[in-house]
Amino acid sequence: MSVTFRLASIFPILLAAGLVGIASSGLASSAAIAADVSPWSGDASSSARLVGAKARDDAGRRMLRAGVEIKLKQGWKTYWRYPGDSGVPPAWDFSKSDNVKAVTVLYPAPERFADGAGGSSIGYKGDVIFPVHVVPQDAAKPATLRLKLDYAACEKLCMPAEAQLELALTGVEGTNEDAVGRAEARVPKPAQVGDAGVPAIRAVHREATGGKSRIVVDVAAPTDETPTLFAEGPTADWALPLPQPVAGAPTGLHRFAFDLDGLPPGAKAEGATLRLTAVAGDRAIEAAFRLD
Repeated sequence: MSVTFRLASIFPILLAAGLVGIASSGLASSAAIAADVSPWSGDASSSARLVGAKARDDAGRRMLRAGVEIKLKQGWKTYWRYPGDSGVPPAWDFSKSDNVKAVTVLYPAPERFADGAGGSSIGYKGDVIFPVHVVPQDAAKPATLRLKLDYAACEKLCMPAEAQLELALTGVEGTNEDAVGRAEARVPKPAQVGDAGVPAIRAVHREATGGKSRIVVDVAAPTDETPTLFAEGPTADWALPLPQPVAGAPTGLHRFAFDLDGLPPGAKAEGATLRLTAVAGDRAIEAAFRLD
């Protein structure tokens, strides 16, 4: 799934309680370099850079492709767009770019891991590339992508990190094509509740138990894979619990459930649309479910 940013947007930086220290950040060159990668920006714990890939046509328009690569020290982690019980999602600011109309950041399928405080977080271990799709203002000219990236790199403690990156995109870059392509292939594919195939979200229903409302989801996966399910609300201020495996699934399916909790003040569940992401091995899908 993707998150699209217009250049007029302002991106808030969310800092989780308990973050300590400030990760040092090297600055990228003040001018876009004549290559298909930017310099690394970071320190020994984590660093980031921009990588270029070949342009493609998208619905009849030229789409420039790149990736934001984050390299993490062994044992360190960073976060998905929804970090789970703790953590900080990345914040992307492309507002200083040249010849750029719109930027879409894609999120590869994440994994779930213990947060060290009794809960679970959602994100990535080791290296990760976030694919970036760029629509230029003038398709006949190169675009210069400038990114101010704020993210968290965590081991036992979390360190907020910042990277300032710059890369000229001509659309002919090829050195990183395979790496960006693999990252794009890991982005969950759009799906519908009830789809066939695997992985798939076969059924979703809402039920009341113990005075609470909970969501029950049945997921299909390959026979040799145990799926993971993630749930998000319609806006970033929803903090839904992580779905947990439960008994009672029909034969051949995996059942998950989570309480309908963590809604922001004043929000109502009725009419809201949840985003459900199922990951099984190297494949992932996501589907929307409306709470009626």
